[in-house]
Amino acid sequence: MLEQPNFADVQAAFERLNGHINPTPMMTSSLLNAWLGHTVLFKAECLQRTGSFKLRGALNFLLKHCQINGKPNLIVANSSGNHAQAVAYAGSLLDIPVQIYSSDNISAVKAAATEDYGAQLHLFATRLEADAAVKLAAEQANTLWIPPFNHPDIIAGQGTAVLEAITQSTEHTINAVFTPCGGGGLTSGSLLTTRALLPDAHMIGVEPENANDASISLQQGSIYTLPSPPNTLADGAATPAVGEYTFPFLQQLDEFYEVNETQIAYWTQWLHHLLKLHIEPTCCMTMAGVIAWLTDQPKGQTVLVVLSGGNISTHTMQQLYQEDYLGQPPYLD
Repeated sequence: MLEQPNFADVQAAFERLNGHINPTPMMTSSLLNAWLGHTVLFKAECLQRTGSFKLRGALNFLLKHCQINGKPNLIVANSSGNHAQAVAYAGSLLDIPVQIYSSDNISAVKAAATEDYGAQLHLFATRLEADAAVKLAAEQANTLWIPPFNHPDIIAGQGTAVLEAITQSTEHTINAVFTPCGGGGLTSGSLLTTRALLPDAHMIGVEPENANDASISLQQGSIYTLPSPPNTLADGAATPAVGEYTFPFLQQLDEFYEVNETQIAYWTQWLHHLLKLHIEPTCCMTMAGVIAWLTDQPKGQTVLVVLSGGNISTHTMQQLYQEDYLGQPPYLD
């Protein structure tokens, strides 16, 4: 294994990415804050180039590799969508061919965007088959495999989202930072940044109950792999297992919550309505964890929530709105 990343690596990634990515805005909802009696700050990574935070990790990985080793002949990656788009975009930025390996249940909109950025897409029946195929492809000469989350340079790049958010929120005392957790790259990088810059703040991860490999891993003290592909609206968190680099960071979290599919649909509808943003269920579900945490806190807390992506297919939108939850405002008891 390589050495685990530290906050200096996040800072270096932040400098490396400067000028290559968009600084994304901070947002809040005065109505939501009034209902909850707390302030929720949203980091809108859904407005990042390629529509998600994933570009931060993929581009940091690629730029650092090229600085040290020169440009590869080919880039390969395995992804359910947002990482695929990020790698495809990063490759096009540096004029390097890209091949993406994914399961055939990839979101149609994410698949189309990946190909629009110039990547060649290879689809397989399951994520595990795609993961196996990309390992073989990476054995080709001068081929660079950019993993979706399980690498120090990916973790460091993802940590720049919260670093940027904290520099944008100096007028607030942030009491807790919340991220969605799939493979754990964003959560790990966010923990590094939060511990360095907000040592008194809680760092909290949230994942779907239907894809709770991270939660089971934390409970049993070792990495657990889901036996079959998970069925969840939060497709960006449908990874079969966390990684050997991300798991030790997840073990340092202050809290970790699982949320059900009703909670995911509820908060996706409400954040679409309150923020007027097109946001993925994967990041909207994080608000269910926010509510669970705030229930036991005194009034007046300020929390930071990373809105990790904004790439949603028509099919997912139809699933999300099968039941109308907007008649039930999100009050705290």
